[in-house]
Amino acid sequence: MTGHNIYSNCRIATMQSDASRGRAGYGLIASGAIVTLSGEVVWVGNVEDLPAKFASKNKINLEGRLVTPALIDCHTHLVFGGNRAREFESRLAGVSYEDISKAGGGIKSTVSATRKASFDDLVSSSLTRLDDLLSEGVAIVEIKSGYGLTIEHELRMLRVARHLETLRPVIIKTTWLAAHTVPLEYSGRADKYIDDVVIAGLKIAHAEGLVDAVDGFCETIGFTHAQVSRIFDAARKLGLPIKLHAEQLSDQKGALLAAKFKGLSADHLEHLKPVDVEAFSQSDSVAVLLPGAFYTLGETQKPPIKALKQCGVDIAVATDCNPGTSPISSILTAMNMACIQFGLTPEDALIGTTRSAAKALGMSHEFGQIAPKYAANFAVWNVEHPSELSYWRGRSPLYQHIIEGRHHDI
Repeated sequence: MTGHNIYSNCRIATMQSDASRGRAGYGLIASGAIVTLSGEVVWVGNVEDLPAKFASKNKINLEGRLVTPALIDCHTHLVFGGNRAREFESRLAGVSYEDISKAGGGIKSTVSATRKASFDDLVSSSLTRLDDLLSEGVAIVEIKSGYGLTIEHELRMLRVARHLETLRPVIIKTTWLAAHTVPLEYSGRADKYIDDVVIAGLKIAHAEGLVDAVDGFCETIGFTHAQVSRIFDAARKLGLPIKLHAEQLSDQKGALLAAKFKGLSADHLEHLKPVDVEAFSQSDSVAVLLPGAFYTLGETQKPPIKALKQCGVDIAVATDCNPGTSPISSILTAMNMACIQFGLTPEDALIGTTRSAAKALGMSHEFGQIAPKYAANFAVWNVEHPSELSYWRGRSPLYQHIIEGRHHDI
């Protein structure tokens, strides 16, 4: 649609960060209108303030529904083969995640299944999970590699992720996560794996236009500061932003490493020390909370939410959709968990899946808010108030996607 569209008779949670507009909370407009042109917002406000020049344009009556920015899942491992239901059983029987990993399970078992799966198999299984997210208002999804652990298989994962974008109305952002774990064939030779696969493969992925950011797993069962720093140095030379799995299982000061490299985000952060939050906040990196993994692993150490808020750190929320530690493909469930487990408010959770999630992907100037010059990517909901999105679990209340001004019914 290239002409103006006016979406009216709706309540709007603009999620705008501009306090000068005088809107509290979600940036709510009780009786609003949105004007779009060529996939971009050109005006938003109270319907009685609609400029006269738009009066005769194409009007779309949303019948009193709530409109929010389309949701963003900024941390997923959506592409993988197989599942880890048996591992789930083992954890419930008392076996720790670390012990499962050391015995060849965990990530390594998914690596085996992913390598064996065909390209078409990976597309098919990934689409099921992607459709789950789309049915809950998501229009942007970050997808990491990390289950191939050879250059060939890591590249294939990213090609699958890029292909998904051609099959659904969604924006896919890809992340190179070859530094997810050391594969069995490189056991005891982590530094050589970084040279042979992580950095060498990154250069190929970048040359082929397959990668948008670079991630790593900084943990006792992952990679050290020094090893991750080498990877991030390579990313910086290629002009690629970085992210980091940090402080999930122990305090390895990964968040401070991400801050040092001016990372887009540090993700997990359960073991981030409150005394380190101020230093982390200086980088303007986003803290991405992943309550699905916290829930699935039965963790008790929570992220330092109070300190993060006091230091003004932007907080995002994501599913961490993966077969082992967060088998969840529901962004609304992740929002609910973030509220109940971590003490976020429903407003925090919606900011975390719109404005802050966009920032965590380097997209904050175009997505995550309903404001002039932002993309006309909206979710239309059969709810009265945005707090309901974090409140009720069950059937999705999504009524319609509006992506770049085009309607996609659910």
